[in-house]
Amino acid sequence: MSSPRRYFLFVPLFLISGALIGGYFGPGGHALAAAQAPDHITNVASDEDLKASIESFTKVYDIVNQNYSDKLSPDKAIYRGAIPGMLRTLDPHSNFFDPKEFAGLREEQHGMYYGIGMLIGAQPRTGKPMVIHPFGGTPAYKAGIRPGDLLMEVNDKRVDNLNTTEVADMLKGPKGTKVQVVVAREGSSKPITFNLVRDEIPRNSVDTAIWVKPGIAYMRIQSFTETTSKEVEENLKALGEPNIKGLILDLRENPGGLLQEGVATAGHWLDRGQVVVSHKGRAYSEKPYLARGSEYGERYPIVVLVNRYSASAAEIVAGALQDHDRAWVLGDTTFGKGLVQTVYPLSDNTGLALTTQHYYTPSGRLIQRNYSNISFLDYYYGKRTEAKDPMDVKQTDLGRVVYGGGGITPDEKYEPAKLDGFELTVARKNAFFNFSSFYFGDHSTKLPKGWTPDETVMESFHDWLLKQQGIQFTEADWTRDHSWLRDKLRSEMYITGFSYEDAEKLDVEQDPEIQKAIEAMPKAASLLAQSKARFEKQRASLH
Repeated sequence: MSSPRRYFLFVPLFLISGALIGGYFGPGGHALAAAQAPDHITNVASDEDLKASIESFTKVYDIVNQNYSDKLSPDKAIYRGAIPGMLRTLDPHSNFFDPKEFAGLREEQHGMYYGIGMLIGAQPRTGKPMVIHPFGGTPAYKAGIRPGDLLMEVNDKRVDNLNTTEVADMLKGPKGTKVQVVVAREGSSKPITFNLVRDEIPRNSVDTAIWVKPGIAYMRIQSFTETTSKEVEENLKALGEPNIKGLILDLRENPGGLLQEGVATAGHWLDRGQVVVSHKGRAYSEKPYLARGSEYGERYPIVVLVNRYSASAAEIVAGALQDHDRAWVLGDTTFGKGLVQTVYPLSDNTGLALTTQHYYTPSGRLIQRNYSNISFLDYYYGKRTEAKDPMDVKQTDLGRVVYGGGGITPDEKYEPAKLDGFELTVARKNAFFNFSSFYFGDHSTKLPKGWTPDETVMESFHDWLLKQQGIQFTEADWTRDHSWLRDKLRSEMYITGFSYEDAEKLDVEQDPEIQKAIEAMPKAASLLAQSKARFEKQRASLH
């Protein structure tokens, strides 16, 4: 969902994930040295040229190592210099992971870790580590740690001068081990100490699966990890899939993940044997990935939500469902990543994510966006050019025209309403989060079911924006945006009053794009009916 709270957290996560989305581990996941690459790769340079290049690099490194003004760190020179520099000349997604980064990558893909279960970030004003929110049901949540708590000590060691990664590493540890956390909280004159026991913390990639109205289910997939397809199956079963009359599949801001999981997920809603995606590369022959089908997944219409940060494995799912006319795609043109990375574990617990193939949607589209002559940041966050490639024109199963180029173009464009100046200022200053911390500093965190900020709370927020945040606005601004301010404040305060998961469900209820998806369900139903009619016609012709 495109709420200011989620976007604030999402941007750095997308930047990190962008190096790998759509990848998979090399054969067997074993440590592979360069000499163990497939022996059928065509050699572009001669052995002599390669030998000369390696000798030149060695000579340069020796000169730098012996004569640089400061002592040279091999970690900095090789892990963060030479290797990333080489990969950066290839494409934006090939990447090298040092031991810490590689361990984090494997943990992220595994879908769980051991710790206390909270998301931390840097306080905007001071950069000090701060609790963004605990996850429901975790040790941090049960102990009463709140959003906005400033982390001061972990196991008697000061952490207010450490970065968030360093603090997160200190909070993780073996299951059942103890950790003491000291925080400073607004409204409390003294630090608060929490004695916690680490536990298994699931990183669910399917974080929301609910009914949005009778017969219409909603499911959001945040990324594609080792457990995603299993989570999809479990959530559909919990909802009661035979009772689903329409599904809204939310892939907005999903940066991708493991290719196989994207294939397995899309395959739930396709006929057994239909192509989900195919890929090919210089060292690999073309390989199609086929749908496995499911008992109930082909019976109901689907609307898929995407935006410009839906990438790679998310695009594989959206592209497969669109090409087979299995879903109506609503939103904005997706990121445009048609490159597949193979992850090669290396020595010293490092890893290499190398682009080895291009992938193609079932109709044969290549959706990779042009990355030549563009900076890293512009590639990820810059203004997008025309996405459609007029030279790559394909058709869906029903004959609808689709294009290759920069991403998956939705069947129906949706543009969220732009924030006005006052709304934008409030969102940028993270005012909802900050006020929630302020408010609960001297108010009970126990909120009644269905709670909504009343006028007393709203007036307090009004005065706080003026006096504490220094945000200048007119009473006309306040009146015009009152409903928007109330809804966003309600969502933020739900995290402390109930849980992060409850706040996410509330966001679903308040999201106008999801309401638009409900309205678009008849279009998805029409595609499904036409597809079934086409199938029956083909089957009849065979007899």
